[in-house]
Amino acid sequence: MMKYIAGLIFIFIFCTSCGGQNKPGLAKEKEHPKLGKNLGNGNVQCGLQDKTGNLWFGTSDNGLYKYDGKTFTQFLEADGLNSNNISCLLEDKDGKIWISTYAGLCLYDPSAHIRTGGKPFTKIQIPLPPDLPPNKNQYHRNSHWVYSMLQAKSGKLWFVTIDGVYTYDGKSFTLFVIDEAANSFLGSNDKVERILEDKAGNIWLGGRTNQGVYRYDGQSITNFKLPELTIVNESVRFEKDRIVRHNWAWPQMQDKNGNIWFSNWAGAYRYDGKTFTSFTKSDGLSGNGLVAKIIEDKKGIIWLGGDGGLSRYDGKSFTSFQDGLINPWIWAISEDKTGNIWVGTRQTGLYLFDGKKFINYSE
Repeated sequence: MMKYIAGLIFIFIFCTSCGGQNKPGLAKEKEHPKLGKNLGNGNVQCGLQDKTGNLWFGTSDNGLYKYDGKTFTQFLEADGLNSNNISCLLEDKDGKIWISTYAGLCLYDPSAHIRTGGKPFTKIQIPLPPDLPPNKNQYHRNSHWVYSMLQAKSGKLWFVTIDGVYTYDGKSFTLFVIDEAANSFLGSNDKVERILEDKAGNIWLGGRTNQGVYRYDGQSITNFKLPELTIVNESVRFEKDRIVRHNWAWPQMQDKNGNIWFSNWAGAYRYDGKTFTSFTKSDGLSGNGLVAKIIEDKKGIIWLGGDGGLSRYDGKSFTSFQDGLINPWIWAISEDKTGNIWVGTRQTGLYLFDGKKFINYSE
């Protein structure tokens, strides 16, 4: 009897162990590296791929990450950054990477790092002119926050800061000032947050305290009014305050057809050179329609990220993707050289989107 029971136990254990093995044809999910330690609960706010193929991701609390395809390297203030709060990344024509932060600018020069073997980051402080007009923002002249930046076709660098818009010719910084009374625009305070250069060389500027967007053609600035978009905030206690209206916009990108895309907290705009077409939740945008980032991939597909995950626009309709995101609020979208879409979210989330699902690269 004991031998019979022992035999049954052996068969049970054998079958159970076989059932726990991977069946032929069912591949185990591929292991991949993930972001390192988190110092806070912030956002992955920006990303880019440099000329050598490295991916870079900036966060609001956890500094800068470099991904070489095998491992992540984290850079913090202790490594030479002037702040762990990063807003934007830019690789210039010489392969240097500019890092805009809460405390100003940092420059990563890979060639200098190889030559000297020292710390790879150089802190750069934009000098403030003594006659800079007053600014009511409490962080004015204290944080030196750089919101966004670009390198124009001319080679000149543009920096949008809490203290105004500056240009840099490789030697010195110049404050970009436009007469407020004549153009309803003041370049010497924090009214601008995002900047874009179109294919014709025009500079577009926008921010949340403006009405519409602005285009600078090299000589004068033009203000473009936008269709007002509304969003219903259900979390607000009083019904009269639930409907919020937006007629400002952030310049985002210009697509292959020449259309310029903008976004705000209620949707997106497409400008064809004559008229603005708006897109909101009612048109298929996910969440409440809030859009923080827009890109166009190599195939001409438009991707929009915001409070409801990722939206894909094929020129006719929107398709939304959210399953797999721990937090659906997307701040950053970038495409690598192989066509993969990377998204950064709140709670320091980093994901690769393979066209169907999100693969988590964050702890």
